Amino acid sequence: MSSSWQSVLTAFVRSSKYERQILTHNRWDFSLVFWIPLLVMALVWWVFSRSQIVDLPIGVIDQDQGRVAHTLVQYLDASPDLAVAKRYSSMAQAKQAIITREIYGVVIIPSDFSRNIFSSKPAPVTLQVNAQYGTHSGIIQKGVQTVVATVSAGTEMQRLIKQGTAKSQVGAAYSPITIQRISLFNASTDYQLFLASTVLPALLHILAMIIGATTVGRELRDRKLDIWYNYIAQRTNQLPAYILTGAGAYPDSQLDYEPDVIRVSEFDSEVNNDGHSESNSRLNSNLNSLAITDASLPVLIAGLNGKLIWPMLAYALWAAVALTLAIRIHPVAMPPWMLTYGCLLLLMMVSFWLGAIITLATFSLRVGLSATGFISAPSFAFAGVTFPYIAINDSAKYWTDALPLTHYLKLHIAQLQMGAPLALSLPIVYGFILTTFIMLLLTAVLTKRALKRPERWGAR
Repeated sequence: MSSSWQSVLTAFVRSSKYERQILTHNRWDFSLVFWIPLLVMALVWWVFSRSQIVDLPIGVIDQDQGRVAHTLVQYLDASPDLAVAKRYSSMAQAKQAIITREIYGVVIIPSDFSRNIFSSKPAPVTLQVNAQYGTHSGIIQKGVQTVVATVSAGTEMQRLIKQGTAKSQVGAAYSPITIQRISLFNASTDYQLFLASTVLPALLHILAMIIGATTVGRELRDRKLDIWYNYIAQRTNQLPAYILTGAGAYPDSQLDYEPDVIRVSEFDSEVNNDGHSESNSRLNSNLNSLAITDASLPVLIAGLNGKLIWPMLAYALWAAVALTLAIRIHPVAMPPWMLTYGCLLLLMMVSFWLGAIITLATFSLRVGLSATGFISAPSFAFAGVTFPYIAINDSAKYWTDALPLTHYLKLHIAQLQMGAPLALSLPIVYGFILTTFIMLLLTAVLTKRALKRPERWGAR
């Protein structure tokens, strides 16, 4: 093995050892890699543990008290979407129940309901819902409409039979056209497959960007970027013990200032002829001594990969768990699952590098985390899952197409829900592979730039 390849391999191993020590002693960083994703996935799957919303409580105001009205109430309670929680005698009581969320809607049956039906007159039924709960009100409206249509059809068919029409003719006369519904794109209508299986990759994307920003930003914030590079480049043979401590942990022999407060000598420093104090000159000299101008790009690439190897291994596990939960709802063959899993791993790598790039470009961990939240948090809303991509206006589509999560979810839905051919999603995989290499190279270049500018280190 040539010396250059050996130095690259050594940089990877040393950087992974460096990061392992930090993860072992830093509870927050370890939680971000292990405990937080585990809790997030468990929470999301618990929220969507029921595949469909059923038995939404509604109230009934029956002012008719007739046989047909009684049948209508029974059908409402028997509907899988609805549950008649209580009957009310006045609208004031029902309104109070809606306000306190005891019920989400109320069905009002008028006093002349049965009489109008038997007289072949219109017999309207009123439904009032709390529209603040869009999902609940939509399901209730659909359920009530279905029940009313069923009861209305049954009543009309009974009337025709009593008039002497044959049963076979009644069915054909009342509903001559039948509908066969086949879902082409959403093979399952439950919320586990529609939301939970796509929300989990989106949450992992957010956490991965935070890790990328934090892993590199921590070295800038604590002014330890040079310590990390000197160790992975074999300029220091022993791992410094003070990398495990917080900001300002440098020994006095190495640095004459702390990250936030410059150490001031107990005696007044003399002022030079150019107006600068001796302490400022000494500080500038120390900063110049920390600058690394000959950093090797291959060593930086290997070191950055070693720094993120532990989060990558952990998130490879979480990605497998997320997709395994998804195929438990809607089983698919192994090739689509493997393709989706590989693309999800690439999304995690892109997320790591994107968080690191923003932090290195701004020299600020705070800005990096803020930008991470700005990019990743709303990305699920723009990805075309909850809101149709075709309905997004042109200006928003530019932002949507720039988000990596959008392209991953296109592949995710195509392979795990639509059963699309593998070849249809391969361009997305190729795009992620190219993007990963470009962003890795850009991260290394920005790290090399940061090593040359120690005066920018220490920003929060």
